Amino acid sequence: MIQGTSSLTQDLVRAINGEYSAIACYAKLAEKAPNQEIRKQILEIRQDEVRHYHIFSQIFTEITGTKPNPQMTEECPAAYRVALKSAFQDEQHTVDFYHNVAEKTQDPFIKEQFKRAAADEQNHAVWFLWFLKV
Repeated sequence: MIQGTSSLTQDLVRAINGEYSAIACYAKLAEKAPNQEIRKQILEIRQDEVRHYHIFSQIFTEITGTKPNPQMTEECPAAYRVALKSAFQDEQHTVDFYHNVAEKTQDPFIKEQFKRAAADEQNHAVWFLWFLKV
C-alpha cells in the first residue's frame, strides 16, 4: 500500500479533473486561435494534457481499483484573450500543485510522473504567456 493513499487519491482526483477541464478548454481555445501556427501549438499543449490525464487515470485505477469519474471543474472563458490569461494562470498554479504532490509521495514512479507533468505545465505557461504578447 502506498503511504498517504487517501491524500494521494484526492490529489489524483484534482489532477484528473484539472487535466479533463484543460483538454476541453484547449480544444475551444485552438478553434479561436488567430492563426494556424498558434492553433497547432495549442493543440500540441492539449495533447500533453491528454497524456497527463491518461497517466494520472492509470495511477488512480491502480491505487483504487476503480476508474476515475472526471468532472469539469473549471469553466473555459468564451473570449480568446481571457481564456489565454486563464490558461496561463491555471498552468502556473498546476506547476506548484504537481511539485507538491511529487514531494509528498514516496513512490518513485508517481513522483516522476508528477515532476514530468509539472515541467510540461511550466512549458505550457510560457507558451500561453507568449500568445498573450502576440
